[in-house]
Amino acid sequence: MPHIKFRGIPKDKIILNSKEIIDNLTQIIGCDRNWFTLEHIETEYIFDGKIVLGYIFVDIFWFAREKKIQDKVAKFLTIFLKKINNNSDITVIFTPLIGENYYDNGVHF
Repeated sequence: MPHIKFRGIPKDKIILNSKEIIDNLTQIIGCDRNWFTLEHIETEYIFDGKIVLGYIFVDIFWFAREKKIQDKVAKFLTIFLKKINNNSDITVIFTPLIGENYYDNGVHF
């Protein structure tokens, strides 16, 4: 944990950069790199009857951290993803998890 889901960016860009993403986030968050789950979700944006380019969305599901850590994570991901995807628009969304609602192998935190 954290679970990070990427939409609106080619999968190969996430694969090629996954080590660097996790390395940087490990330093910012201060958790073990084995706690991370990266996921790519294939997305097509539709507008006025056509498939169009859209935003990159990053959904982060995690146990809440301090606001300054959250800000650093959002800033790193925004700058990094803009660099590897030709300066696209980036939206980062944090969803805090509650330990009693998060079960790992049938046991909650």
